[in-house]
Amino acid sequence: MDVPTTPANPISVLASSRAVLDGKLTAATIVISQTTGKITSIFHSILPASDFPPGTSYVDHSPHLLLPGLVDAHVHLNEPGRTEWEGFWTGTRAAAFGGVTTVIDMPLNAIPPTTTVAGLNEKVQAAQGKCWVDVGFYGGVVPGNSAELMPLVQAGVRGFKGFLIDSGVPEFPAVSSTDIALAMATLANEPTTLMFHAETIPPIADSVGDDVQHSLPPMAPAGPLDEYSTFLASRPSSFETYAIAEILSLAHIAPNLPLHIVHLSAIEAIPLLRGAIAQGIKITAETCFHYLSLAAESVRKGDTRHKCCPPIRSKSNQDGLWEELMRDGSCIKTIVSDHSPCTPNLKLLPANITNTNISVPDGQEEGKGDFFSAWGGVSSVGLGLSILWTEGQRRGISIEDVVKWCCKSTAKQVGLENEKGDLAVGFDGDVAVFDDKGYFEVGEEAMLFRNKYSPYQGMMLQGVVKETWVRGQRVWDREGREFGKEGPIGTLLLERRR
Repeated sequence: MDVPTTPANPISVLASSRAVLDGKLTAATIVISQTTGKITSIFHSILPASDFPPGTSYVDHSPHLLLPGLVDAHVHLNEPGRTEWEGFWTGTRAAAFGGVTTVIDMPLNAIPPTTTVAGLNEKVQAAQGKCWVDVGFYGGVVPGNSAELMPLVQAGVRGFKGFLIDSGVPEFPAVSSTDIALAMATLANEPTTLMFHAETIPPIADSVGDDVQHSLPPMAPAGPLDEYSTFLASRPSSFETYAIAEILSLAHIAPNLPLHIVHLSAIEAIPLLRGAIAQGIKITAETCFHYLSLAAESVRKGDTRHKCCPPIRSKSNQDGLWEELMRDGSCIKTIVSDHSPCTPNLKLLPANITNTNISVPDGQEEGKGDFFSAWGGVSSVGLGLSILWTEGQRRGISIEDVVKWCCKSTAKQVGLENEKGDLAVGFDGDVAVFDDKGYFEVGEEAMLFRNKYSPYQGMMLQGVVKETWVRGQRVWDREGREFGKEGPIGTLLLERRR
């Protein structure tokens, strides 16, 4: 009896009647080197297994889709320092569950933050041997760290982020216009992206304008603290438009430096961004799965799982974000998760909201359902593809749109457009096998992040990731409910941007 042999140069072959290649839907056979992890050849048809050497790993996934692995360019993994909130092991497994093959870790809320090379090194050390998908890192811009920005560029961060308002953690303070100007001047000619959490408190009158620079917390709430409408009123769209106007007023300092607005929520900011782009300012924006799928009108009393900043706004605002996304030349280029978890007790959830077993420290009963005291952040890493596809079915989007927003453009945002975000020869063999007709309910088994709570709990989502491949190795198999036997094979992306 003939015994199958392993090819001298082992390959993995994935085929399907439907794949998205170079932004177009087509039949494909994709060959990936198991040695280099790179795609070595692509055929625009389904080749049979017999066309390859005996022993070749070959699967025809028809009729399921072969997509480039998603690049989630906005994730808080929180390790080291707040690993009880999230960590590299749990966060990257959750990513793999949802077809995300690359995550870019934000410079907060780990301790220390990634505002120095020493802080980056601690994070890199903490990540060793724990990443199931590839992980890159952003650096932070805070008052007084301008001397660290160039060393962080050289150390391989994918971009920088600063807050124009209180970040929620003391080790990552907000920046003033002076700090922003200094960061722009420092990074003006570097191959990087300068990103902003664009919220700040507009001045009521000229005489108090300087208070804006200190990023004071919102004014006293005008209604019950457990009513979402009270919280929403405390973070109006003017917070975003004023911050973006301030950033644009400084853009002339570094005309060649790409600027980026993270988690854009308010549609009132769109004309500002369109106008700036028309004037030649290099600025883009992202929005998030939650702004495109959740609406203020549907948030129940005390359901702080929905709290994030900027806030989830009205249904009409959501419609406006979709309208801009679908417009040719949209200023919103990417869609990301902004996965920002915490321990359940910090969400101050009332017992009637969820069946999750939440332990609440002594003395915290009074704060149940308080949208102002609860931690702000939505947990959704690994759910985004299905969230977007579900909402998109009534919006008329195509799978090519999803790839553009969540793969190709996010890879470009972080300088990985020549190796990730597409299925092409020479690119990393990162693939999501996607059943666009399947459904699943978001229960604990679908929330692989550390703390099992999310505003999506109990929802039925369309679109199931059947398998996830990173550099030619299968890291997630939905049918077998198992991760790759090789263990966490993710690579830390520390090569300097070019």
